[in-house]
Amino acid sequence: MSKLWHKDYDLNELVEKFTVGEDYLLDRRLLISDCVASAAHAVMLGSIGILSDEEVKALTRELAALIGLFHEGNFEIKRSDEDCHTAIENYLTGKLGDAGKKIHTGRSRNDQVIAALRLFSRDYLFLFMENLILLVRGLLAFAAENELIPMPGRTHMQIAMPSSVGLWAAAYAEELTDDAVLVETAFRLNDSCPLGSAASYGVPLPIDRELVARLLGFGSLQNNVLYVNNSRGKIEAIVLEAAEHVVLTLSKMAQDLILYSMPEFRYFAIPAELCSGSSIMPQKKNPCGLELVRAKAATISASLSAVKSIIKALPSGYNRDFQETKGHFMRGCLTSLECVRVMQLTIEKLEVNRDRLEQGFIPEIYATDRALELVKDGMPFREAYREVGLHLERLQNRNPVEAIKAKKHAGATGNLMLEKTKKAIDEYEAYFQAKRERVDDAITSLLGSRPPFFVFD
Repeated sequence: MSKLWHKDYDLNELVEKFTVGEDYLLDRRLLISDCVASAAHAVMLGSIGILSDEEVKALTRELAALIGLFHEGNFEIKRSDEDCHTAIENYLTGKLGDAGKKIHTGRSRNDQVIAALRLFSRDYLFLFMENLILLVRGLLAFAAENELIPMPGRTHMQIAMPSSVGLWAAAYAEELTDDAVLVETAFRLNDSCPLGSAASYGVPLPIDRELVARLLGFGSLQNNVLYVNNSRGKIEAIVLEAAEHVVLTLSKMAQDLILYSMPEFRYFAIPAELCSGSSIMPQKKNPCGLELVRAKAATISASLSAVKSIIKALPSGYNRDFQETKGHFMRGCLTSLECVRVMQLTIEKLEVNRDRLEQGFIPEIYATDRALELVKDGMPFREAYREVGLHLERLQNRNPVEAIKAKKHAGATGNLMLEKTKKAIDEYEAYFQAKRERVDDAITSLLGSRPPFFVFD
């Protein structure tokens, strides 16, 4: 067993440890992706006569078996392997001899890594979008259920105007649906097959890159072989950027829920099962999940910043610096998915305290409504504003439900138009479902089953 770049000397032990870094650990999440990509590459090599039909069948069989071994916990990537790519090729060579030695024909570890990351990212985006859609649907259901539950609207954290729980939830549903535009864009850019670019400059063999793209279920082929390698890190940054915007939205939502569930507000109640306790104060039930969503938004931003900082000044072609982007990217993906799942669970179980919400409807909350009533009676707005502002003591309590019903224009408390956001999220769900079916069909045809590429646990 040897390294893919094996020479007639041994690498210094310190340098080996330094250059391998955490790659052999991170690659546990890429091994399945590389096995699938290797199977497609083997089929393509068979189509141009580099491999025999028997060798192709043996290689795809052993790659499928290796995925099974990995799932069972019976395959390990060692530091001496450096990465999953070496571990896989050594496994195939040990099992099949020359066929294993042939599989690297026409490719480089560079495009292997990029292909594995594209497959990993594709499945991550499928899973991320699936959970994001669940969250948006949860918020829409919460908004519909609480459409006419009064909630004090605030600016500068001070009482402002009549609002509703429905408006609050629908606002986040719509914002996340806009964030989904970025997720779809990231998916489109990631959905391009890089294999066959080799070390950035192609190979003098009649390889069929389009065939590999079809076998792997990619929507397109990334054409320019130099751009393939130049796009490493950049595509990952785009994926992380989309995730970052989603979690930035969640961070704001988490802050709202932390604030509005405080004893001083008690607008919402977070069930005890979602709260952890204190090591010293027996009474404490802390919204730690929400606090960590708020904090992890910064963690994801830091991961994105790290990836961008690593690639921003690299010359074209492959550079070993790219290796350092992998950990930041994977951690950003895992963290963002966890944040969406935690928030979806929180919204599902969130309790609304109507009595406390209505108590916030002090007379001053109707000041703007009163000024606009005077405008409707013919008074110029600036005079109405002054009249009400100088005589706040004349304001009286009103029916808060009638106050929120009165605003009937598009998107206001009395006309949330939830169907607009629901239609948009339905379209995203249909888009991603169609893409997933295409991938499932392609990979099942290639390997006989459809293993998950994105390893979450």
